[in-house]
Amino acid sequence: MNLEVVIEGVGLWAAGLPGWEASRARISGEVAVDTAAATRPAPALLAPTERRRAPDSVLLALEVAQQATAMAGRDARDMPILFASAFGDLAISDYLCATLTGAPLQVSPTKFHNSVHNAPAGYWAIATGCMAGTTAMSAGEATFGAGLLEAALLAQSENVPVLFAVYDLAASGPLGDVIACRLPFAAAFVLAPGHERGGASLRLELRPGTAALAPAPSLLQAVYQENPAARCLPLLSALAEPAARTFELSAGPQLTLHTEVGLWLS
Repeated sequence: MNLEVVIEGVGLWAAGLPGWEASRARISGEVAVDTAAATRPAPALLAPTERRRAPDSVLLALEVAQQATAMAGRDARDMPILFASAFGDLAISDYLCATLTGAPLQVSPTKFHNSVHNAPAGYWAIATGCMAGTTAMSAGEATFGAGLLEAALLAQSENVPVLFAVYDLAASGPLGDVIACRLPFAAAFVLAPGHERGGASLRLELRPGTAALAPAPSLLQAVYQENPAARCLPLLSALAEPAARTFELSAGPQLTLHTEVGLWLS
């Protein structure tokens, strides 16, 4: 299977990486990344009261989705969107487990509502008025590759631009003993089927086999290895530099996504 799409817009938010344009030099390894400089994202499309109530998973997903949409110059109301996360909201999962164990009648309805995997899709649809289809998915350590493949397939088969956002949070509580994720990371990409608006070409070929971790900037290796959403760093690194790049991504237990990124054209 071979796919070709164009990346029109990019969004990024992580510790020390507050946005795509502000972080391109850091992504390419030219500037050190301060991973201690983590703040809570504040997507402007949510009202202040909603931002306070929304969990970090929603804030992460909506922040990068908004960035990518704005960069691409697309109308958020018209684009299908795919939200992907390996673990969902780990903080809420930890809260629910602890509360159900000790005081099950005190479970917060709001937190329970926000625990579902498609919570970001609901917030996005309400905030933007999006009436297009939304998908929420998870594929473990291969979540980014599987999500990228799904979004590219949708863009090509439906001949429409697609917004793809991937995010994962730091583990907390007892979950931290079994999930290595230590820092939040989120990224988003607008994938279009043609070159009408410029962008970077992306060619994907699905192959059988197991993919090793693709190279990533050395300054970000720890984040890249621990956070499944950060498996997009090789793609971000390729987009940040004026050179074509080829690498492999895992799209499943026995599936490899051969990835070729072309030059960014305005």
